[in-house]
Amino acid sequence: MIVFDLKCPQNHRFEAWFKSSSAFEEQRDAGIVECPYCGATDVTKAPMAPNVGAKGNSRTETAPMVQNKDDAKLGALVEEAQKVFAKLRSHVEKNCDYVGDQFAEEARKIHYGEADERGIYGESTLEETKSLVDEGIEIVPLPGNSRKDA
Repeated sequence: MIVFDLKCPQNHRFEAWFKSSSAFEEQRDAGIVECPYCGATDVTKAPMAPNVGAKGNSRTETAPMVQNKDDAKLGALVEEAQKVFAKLRSHVEKNCDYVGDQFAEEARKIHYGEADERGIYGESTLEETKSLVDEGIEIVPLPGNSRKDA
């Protein structure tokens, strides 16, 4: 097995294991290899440093600490998720009505036809949220910082 550092056109870097270099090329050409961040299948090998053993008579130096590749991947995923969440929050704030702490009450009115159907957002307590879910009212938590300027 061989591990390759790969990258997509969006410059997302990731690694993948293959039986051989030709196995990578076959899978890439078949569109099976895809970027785990954006799903692009137009991936290429990224430059890699070869794993060369030290000579017996060479001076040994402590290698610099490097971040675990899994930690780096997780950090990149978190960063991408935060960007998506920020876009989602921005879209909701631009296109929906802010109802503040009256969210649960307004969601019920809309659900039961007592108010015009429209997108709303606001705050609710955990108890209010559980009650809405128990009543079958579809709600989705909005990730990110709650709005404080209303």
